[in-house]
Amino acid sequence: MIPANNEERYIHACLSALLASEGPGALQVIVAANGCTDQTVSLAMARGAAFSGRGWRLDVLDLPALGKMGALNAGDAAATYPARVYLDADVVVSPLLLAQLAEALDDERPRYASGQPHVTAQGWLSRAFARFWIQVPFVADGVPGFGLFAVNGAGRARWDSFPDIISDDTYVRVHFSPDERIKVPASYDWPLVEGFDTLVRVRRRQDQGVAELERLIPDKMTNEGKDAPSSGWLMRRALADPAAFAVYAAVKLAVRLGWARQDGWVRGR
Repeated sequence: MIPANNEERYIHACLSALLASEGPGALQVIVAANGCTDQTVSLAMARGAAFSGRGWRLDVLDLPALGKMGALNAGDAAATYPARVYLDADVVVSPLLLAQLAEALDDERPRYASGQPHVTAQGWLSRAFARFWIQVPFVADGVPGFGLFAVNGAGRARWDSFPDIISDDTYVRVHFSPDERIKVPASYDWPLVEGFDTLVRVRRRQDQGVAELERLIPDKMTNEGKDAPSSGWLMRRALADPAAFAVYAAVKLAVRLGWARQDGWVRGR
């Protein structure tokens, strides 16, 4: 399922990568186009024959401006199969990822899965931030699921509709204990936002999303398992890549100081 809001620059690559996947068997792809005013809907619809040629189903929902959670709920309502893969429209999956996710979710017990995130960035500052961030233990050793996460039918039954919240990936992840989460070897490309101000705004929005869930579902947040890196770990990373450490630390400090504050939804691109 792909929630999409004005993603004409990205939707072709996203769908092309899905079409290039090796397996799985039956597949339904839902593009939940949420209040799009560009060519997202028409570009997605144009891929229908290619999906049919693989024996797969492509549904493009041309929705009013419902917000991301509304788009996810509309997509869930149109879904045929119990297992779900939720991915952002700017994500590009590697050929083996869908098949590996299907295998990981082939379990009667509730399961949550994602792949190995490959964070892409263009500018030197965002590349430096990414170099540090992907080494953080929660990202490197856990199954964060940013940009792409999947659940089987038993897992999807753990929540009803998506509430009106900031962080859908965290919301879903904390419905599963760490030992119910699986990271498969195949990767996916996830683009990091560009520019210092945007990094600060998005990082602040992430922190707000976590704080919101701590208020709404404190019992589930005990599943998060996200410990702060130790001082020794930080020192080793700072020595190994001073530039990456400096950028990451500057972004975190700017968030605390209220730099580039912006209320409401923050679009990363």
